[in-house]
Order: sequence, then structure tokens, then C-alpha cells
Amino acid sequence: MKSSILIIAFFFINFGNQETDKLKGSYYFICENGYFTNQNDKIIFKDSTYAFSNKFIPSGKISYGNSILLDNFTNSKTIISIPKNQIEKDTMIFYIHDRNGFVMNYLDIAVGKGKFIKIK
Repeated sequence: MKSSILIIAFFFINFGNQETDKLKGSYYFICENGYFTNQNDKIIFKDSTYAFSNKFIPSGKISYGNSILLDNFTNSKTIISIPKNQIEKDTMIFYIHDRNGFVMNYLDIAVGKGKFIKIK
């Protein structure tokens, strides 16, 4: 009896934590490139997909793991990584990676960075 109560309790604890691990909502994104910043478009996150307010840019998929990865961000060569500790903040820092880079693991080297600023 005690073990079944513990199993049920762990289920509800794990179920509650998964809700905060997902990206949801609308954000502005700002790319920082060396000496200047460029505010681009609005991005809308919905659990495992994202879309831009600009209809000409295709939507993409979100992969959750040790860090959050956004595939096909503005083209098929770039990928965005967001550290997991940034999810709960209103301003999330992200890193841009090039899939066609000269290193084996392209996630080790960032070619740019930026911010997602939550729209309230």
C-alpha cells in the first residue's frame, strides 16, 4: 500500500515538472552580431513547434534535451540552442550554430548569439 502511494506521488511530481520544461508564448527575437544588434521578427512557441509572424519564413521543430534546440531557424544551415535554465526567464539568451561548420560537433562552437524577449 505504501509503495503504491509513493509511485502515484512521484507520477504527479514528474507530471508537474514537465509543464515548465516547454517553450510557450510569443517573443521578439534580437540577433547580436558583433558591434550591432538587429531586431528581427516575432516568434511563437507552441510546445514542440515554432512559427514566425512573417509568413515567408517556414516554421520548425523544437527538440528538448540537455539544451533546447530549434531546427531550421531561418535556413536549413543554422540551429539555435537555448540553455534549459533560460526557459523560466522573460529574456532568454540563445546561441546560433552553423551545421556546415568545420568541426565535428557543431553545437560546441557558437557563431552568434541573441535574445528572445517575451511579449506581455
